[in-house]
Amino acid sequence: MDKRHFLQTGAAFVGAIALLRLATQSKSDASSNPQSKEPSGTASQSEVALMKANSYEVNKTEEEWRKSLSPEEFAVLRKESTERPHSSKLDKLWAAGIYSCAGCSNPLFSSETKFDSGTGWPSFYAPLDNAVATTVDKSLFMTRTEVHCDRCGGHLGHVFNDGPEPTGKRYCMNGVAMSFEAA
Repeated sequence: MDKRHFLQTGAAFVGAIALLRLATQSKSDASSNPQSKEPSGTASQSEVALMKANSYEVNKTEEEWRKSLSPEEFAVLRKESTERPHSSKLDKLWAAGIYSCAGCSNPLFSSETKFDSGTGWPSFYAPLDNAVATTVDKSLFMTRTEVHCDRCGGHLGHVFNDGPEPTGKRYCMNGVAMSFEAA
């Protein structure tokens, strides 16, 4: 067996193991995360999307979202895209005020909890009370905690356990998913 064939076979084996691991973990993760708005059990993707959409206070059709959001906001908030790092004017904004959801104006974060994470995205160590919800994100062959607006379900970013005290959390948010109102 030549070196290239060996490496290709090994990579395929590792990929298959990773996919199998993700498939077996998804059921247990969805049922064990009490903050998750992910439905448990077996449902088609369209049924899951409908259940998630109907679980929020603000519900709009995809067409209504497209009309009310810019293309960039729609891509991030509704299709879970990510803006380029260092592209948001909110990343280096240090004025006092409140960061709200660009989709529904739900207040999300206070400037008092904002810090410079060096990642190129606005980062906070804590959200406002009852402002966000989390789900398990298993995209890109890794498990992360995805952060959504608790009012409309819009995708905001992810939360990591490498932030500053007092919480140790880093809410790494897409700036395009938020608006800012100065205090």
